[in-house]
Amino acid sequence: MRRQARLFAIAEHLRARRSGVTADELAARYQVSIRTIFRDLESLRDASLPIVADRGRGGGLSLDRSYALPPVNFNAREAAVLVALGRWAAEQRLLPFVDTLNGALDKVRGALSASAQRELTSHLASLRFVGVPGLPVRKEVRRAVEEAWFEQQPIALRYSRGDGSRGERTVKVRGLLMERGRTLVECEDVSTGEPRSLRLDRLELVEPKRRRSR
Repeated sequence: MRRQARLFAIAEHLRARRSGVTADELAARYQVSIRTIFRDLESLRDASLPIVADRGRGGGLSLDRSYALPPVNFNAREAAVLVALGRWAAEQRLLPFVDTLNGALDKVRGALSASAQRELTSHLASLRFVGVPGLPVRKEVRRAVEEAWFEQQPIALRYSRGDGSRGERTVKVRGLLMERGRTLVECEDVSTGEPRSLRLDRLELVEPKRRRSR
């Protein structure tokens, strides 16, 4: 890795971490000597990057929390890997949040120049994945579960059991477990506090009851 690329990578690495990182860790990550890392850090400080060193647990080298770097810029190679993996995850239904994922991928593509987008297209043409897609899920259920999870708001669901019977629960979504071919919604019953695991492909939304007009 050239020095200029390494300097940029170090800055991005420091920005991405909430806790500090040691010079030894940086040297191992970029396969250079400790002395080289210290020279790189000094160059970044000369370029007005506020690198601070904190002692104690969680300490180490980090960026001053009040400092904000410009938006992240992807090169064609980085974008190709992200878009290819994201597209595969959407096609194989690995994640239930397809709309959010596609929106993020659009932003990755949009961050590229016209020439980089052409290069991205050529890269994607030669990247292929093969797998067994997950079970389909109703779009409205997928969106509602995503919102309930991120907002931590209760959601009323109707579900089909393995024996064919049906039930209803109002739950809080605590997590998602994505197994091969299916996704389990790990939740907590609002009324009883009982933990439950519901198959995402077997869920329906319960519409809120409307008040009768007098």
